[in-house]
Amino acid sequence: MADTVLDRFKITDGVAVVTGGGRGIGEGIAIALAEAGCDVVVTARREAEIEAVAAEVRARGRRSLAVPGDITDRDFIEALADRAVAELGKLTHWISNAGGADDRTPRHLVDMPDSQWDYQLGLNLSAVFTGARAAARVMGDGGVIINISSRAAIKGSPNNGPYAAAKAGVDSLTKTLALELSKRRIRVNGVAPGPVPTEVFMEFFKAKEEDLPQLAKDLGIPLGRLGTPEDIANAVVFLSSPASSWITGETVLVDGGSP
Repeated sequence: MADTVLDRFKITDGVAVVTGGGRGIGEGIAIALAEAGCDVVVTARREAEIEAVAAEVRARGRRSLAVPGDITDRDFIEALADRAVAELGKLTHWISNAGGADDRTPRHLVDMPDSQWDYQLGLNLSAVFTGARAAARVMGDGGVIINISSRAAIKGSPNNGPYAAAKAGVDSLTKTLALELSKRRIRVNGVAPGPVPTEVFMEFFKAKEEDLPQLAKDLGIPLGRLGTPEDIANAVVFLSSPASSWITGETVLVDGGSP
């Protein structure tokens, strides 16, 4: 029997690395990929969190490694790609999700310390480049690289300029990688989330859980709510699956129609 449309959303025996996979969007992506058929290497700095996510992956019948580390360390990223192949047999998917900022103070760009500019571009842009390079080195033909961008890259982000600039760089990097890796049939795409109440989001907006419905209204989101990690994970699964086999170099905006 020929495969059905739902079969095309399955990822049969994939092996994925998810950076920043210990919580929030990264956790949602790791679990969704496991449910779609992937073994998952989960990495982030907080060991207890990635161990918990790895346990969720195993509970869904897939293999998982929890590898703590700093994704701005290029040696660590190279070793991570090698470890995925050595312990799980191959690497088919690389999801660069880790990012954000350690500075929760809203500032105009002209008031931004050099240290914050350098740090945020290193975390949100350079680490994506390093991850893609490491993945492409060990990945067979037909692999998938997905870079998590941001609506901020497209719309701008007052008081959060280095992050927005870095994510705009990620979008450009995605397009170039897609062209350069196309001969190996490695597809490179991005997902740009709109407002999702992650830990960083909550701290930046100084919001509590009960504030979120009003915040969605204040932000003018047409679909009437903030996003969830599952909303982003669903887009990642689509772009990771055979259902998107003729899509590369694109960044999909998942933002509830935000203006």
